[in-house]
Amino acid sequence: MKLRYFSHSSFQITTDAGQSILIDPFLDDNPTATFSSSDVAADFIILTHAHGDHVGDAFKIAARTNALFICVNELANYCIGKGFLAHNMHIGGGHDFDFGRVKFTIAHHGSMTPDNTYAGEPAGVVLTIDGKSLYHTGDTGLFYDMKLIGEMTRLDYMLLPIGDNFTMGIGDAVKAVELADPGIAIPMHYNTFPVIQADPEEFKKQVEAIGKKVVVMGFGEEIVL
Repeated sequence: MKLRYFSHSSFQITTDAGQSILIDPFLDDNPTATFSSSDVAADFIILTHAHGDHVGDAFKIAARTNALFICVNELANYCIGKGFLAHNMHIGGGHDFDFGRVKFTIAHHGSMTPDNTYAGEPAGVVLTIDGKSLYHTGDTGLFYDMKLIGEMTRLDYMLLPIGDNFTMGIGDAVKAVELADPGIAIPMHYNTFPVIQADPEEFKKQVEAIGKKVVVMGFGEEIVL
């Protein structure tokens, strides 16, 4: 299984069987992205919430690839209303897809579409695919139940924001890693805009000081999980 970091909160998982799962694909209007929406394949698109920098190019990509959206109920219905395929879920619920298992978690943030449509609760997502578990926190502040999430599922990877202002900053993100106790932490949601400037190497330094591992992925970089 491979993980590509497009930048911001946008990732692509490619399974051992070759299926492509996108998370929050914000590319074309993203100043740090090294890929455009026309460059990426998708069989499934997971949206953590409806803000424009997370829905991003999802509809453009789905129109080209016929990808299935996976998101909380209200956002899934919004996608369906736009003419796309979606699987409706909600926080606390899990579902087995042919690529693996998806379970949504809480996230402390907001969720309104760019056209000001209420899109349900923001979420994080835990994916279990090809024997690996990955927790994408979505946009969120720090919350103590991250410890419970890590206790319920042994997390191999945790993707979490460090950019501050709209989400956790570095200090809170370090505490989040301590609570969830993943095998490897990967920082996201930083340096896209001036207001979320952050140094991922400082995050790495502080996390390693508490005995945890960090991989700082370059924008556009793909790694094998």
